[in-house]
Amino acid sequence: MRQSVQELFEKYQNNLYIIVFQICKNTEDAKDVVQDTFLQYYSLKKEFDNEQHIRAWLIRVAINKAKNINCAFWRRNKMSLEDYIETLVFETPESEELFETVMNLPEKYRIVIHLFYYEDYTIHEIAEILKLSESNVKVRLSRGRSLLKEKLQEEWEDDK
Repeated sequence: MRQSVQELFEKYQNNLYIIVFQICKNTEDAKDVVQDTFLQYYSLKKEFDNEQHIRAWLIRVAINKAKNINCAFWRRNKMSLEDYIETLVFETPESEELFETVMNLPEKYRIVIHLFYYEDYTIHEIAEILKLSESNVKVRLSRGRSLLKEKLQEEWEDDK
């Protein structure tokens, strides 16, 4: 027996999500696991005995995938930005505020600004690391600086 992924998705996605969320305790991870489970079913060329067999298989696969996510190195060792910032030592409150503002920039600007100012990489080295052209790195640095300037001016104006 084989059913379409669409039918199964409509029937079981919520059940799988609830089961997986209890393991992952994270909305995005639970959604990813449910999606991966249905992808695995789609790519599997196995015949099942009946719908109960399919349902049991989906649940077992989803649970295993959720457990794998919880065991992943990055999951066990990640920490929130706030917790990370608390572990850092800053010379002045202003440098801490600046670092927090940099860390809240969009990723493509945050990375180049961090590498350039905090890690002291050259534009050429950043281009090699990120596999970008030097002109692209310069553009991202320029736009990141502009965003930083905007955000910091807003904060300073709010302090007045």
